[in-house]
Amino acid sequence: MTAVQFFPPLNASLNALSGILLAIAYWFIRRKKIAQHRRFMLAACGTSLLFLVCYVTYHSLRGGVVTRFAGTGFWRTTYLTILTTHTILAVTIVPMAILSVWNGLKMRVPQHRRIARWTFPLWMYVSVTGVLVYFFLYHWFPSAG
Repeated sequence: MTAVQFFPPLNASLNALSGILLAIAYWFIRRKKIAQHRRFMLAACGTSLLFLVCYVTYHSLRGGVVTRFAGTGFWRTTYLTILTTHTILAVTIVPMAILSVWNGLKMRVPQHRRIARWTFPLWMYVSVTGVLVYFFLYHWFPSAG
């Protein structure tokens, strides 16, 4: 396995870990354990930031070459729907996550709750669909080359 081939499973693992950390952080805040919630949210942020660095590095090393989806029919439509929503929401949640974390760290609770109630499910969706995109491309419908 080359260094470039190592990135897709690493990126999927970072997406999965981010989703797990988000779920744990949510569990803690539902129990009013603010310090633990903060720790897990910061870990989710760090994991997502590391994902972004790895994702950009991978695509830079590949010179913009993209992996083509090999599925057809129903599965192609399903994949493209997941990929499109994943991509749009991944861009959308960046400023939302920054604002959520900023307000949370400053203990601006009403502002934090107002944005976090939207950020959390969108961020979770992006984490889960990131893993799905990986499986679609590299395991369920791998391209020939």
